[in-house]
Amino acid sequence: MRFRTFFVSVVFLFCLGKLSSCGEAAAPEAGQVSSVYEEPYRPQLHFTPKSGWMNDPNGMVYINGVYHLFFQHYPDSTVWGPMHWGHATSADLVHWEEQSIKLFPDSLGWIFSGSAVYDQQNTSGLGKDGKGPLVAIFTHHSSDGEKSRGKDFQYQSLAYSNDEGKTWTKYEGNPVLRKPEGTDFRDPKVFWMAGVNKWIMTLAVKDHIEFYSSPDLKSWSYESSFGADRGAHGGVWECPDLVSFRADGKEKWVLIVNMNPGAPNGGSGTQYFVGDFDGRNFTASHTDTRWMDFGPDNYAGVTWSNTANRTLLIGWMSNWAYANQVPTQNWRSATTLVRELALQKVGNEYYLQSTLLNELNQLAGSTTTAPATLQLPARFELDATPLQPVEWIFSNEAGEELRLGFDKVSNRYYIDRTKAGVSDFHPDFAKRLYAPRIAAGDSLKWTVVMDHSSVELLADDGLTVMTALFFPTSLYSSLNAPAVRYTPLESIWKKK
Repeated sequence: MRFRTFFVSVVFLFCLGKLSSCGEAAAPEAGQVSSVYEEPYRPQLHFTPKSGWMNDPNGMVYINGVYHLFFQHYPDSTVWGPMHWGHATSADLVHWEEQSIKLFPDSLGWIFSGSAVYDQQNTSGLGKDGKGPLVAIFTHHSSDGEKSRGKDFQYQSLAYSNDEGKTWTKYEGNPVLRKPEGTDFRDPKVFWMAGVNKWIMTLAVKDHIEFYSSPDLKSWSYESSFGADRGAHGGVWECPDLVSFRADGKEKWVLIVNMNPGAPNGGSGTQYFVGDFDGRNFTASHTDTRWMDFGPDNYAGVTWSNTANRTLLIGWMSNWAYANQVPTQNWRSATTLVRELALQKVGNEYYLQSTLLNELNQLAGSTTTAPATLQLPARFELDATPLQPVEWIFSNEAGEELRLGFDKVSNRYYIDRTKAGVSDFHPDFAKRLYAPRIAAGDSLKWTVVMDHSSVELLADDGLTVMTALFFPTSLYSSLNAPAVRYTPLESIWKKK
């Protein structure tokens, strides 16, 4: 109660000083950005909640022209608390409209992470009028059970919608899957596998992944486990995803596993395994540990369901090491830009490739060489042959700077936020972050997207990716960089 009173007081005082940032914002005129989205550090290309706390993306599903993004949300504070499912929708994966909260805590617990599917054949029997429902599969978390040091305080439950996600009803038979002897039993990611004619659930269980199957989303059978002796184990495994790809005419599978802590640049991060899945067992084809994003600020990323041949992923753009302390005011956390995933072969090995969507081009202005004065947000591109050291320096009038570079000697990329702006909220925030170059060849190719408080670096067609936050006291206004293509990008919050 003491924290809540303090939080409300701080917000009230902040509102007195900046009325346009609090309460109901006036509708923007054409060509203007809503004042809700003009706060310091507020991203202009990335989804953020209007207020309150956000972490993992949840339940992403596509149906009838609408992409649904649910997310872990605590509306009553800007720090983590009792979890709800917030909701946003998009027609193009670029512009987002925040909707009302869809799932609230109940007698079974808080609403933790999960997924959503379109049950087209109505295998669950939860549809009506001859149509299949949307079904959300999520983890109920009993805070009372956790406090009592019990082992059965996380279990899987269902909710369903028969109006394409506008309203949801929790299944009266919840929970549908529990493991009495288990802890950290959560984050179900579900898909329909036609080859075995079943729903497959990929579930995180402390230090490994468990697979379950079901004919109807309500009764689940254990199939197998993976990972207790594979990959990185610096922390708890969370938010898994299992995705299939076509590569060289064959089906290959990628198991995505988020982990906190133990990432290559500290805190939370996302590893992945390439291999095969037969409906029961996943087998990895390599023994090394591979990371989807080497930057510190891409976590809990999972893919949309029902998107046909496109594999689309979005992550939480933060890190558990400092997520509750970053210096934003009325809101905390953003999502990454949506990325399309594929497999790319390097030598005899397949690696996960992340690329930005072509839909982002609708925001693009005229492309030029780097100007004397920057307009952010923007996209920057570099093609350099032969392979050579590179360093870009973004800076502002306060002398703060963010450096991006390639160190040819160590064959590594880096983002240096040592002097990037405000960093006193966490002792390990201001440092140089590294990522290995996976690609072969004698050319260097970058795509960099800079928002008001984040950078996403995709190198070598997305084989090496780094995502990082920064908090300058004023926007970066200049760039010291050779041979760069510069494209300003329009805010997604601008009223047409």
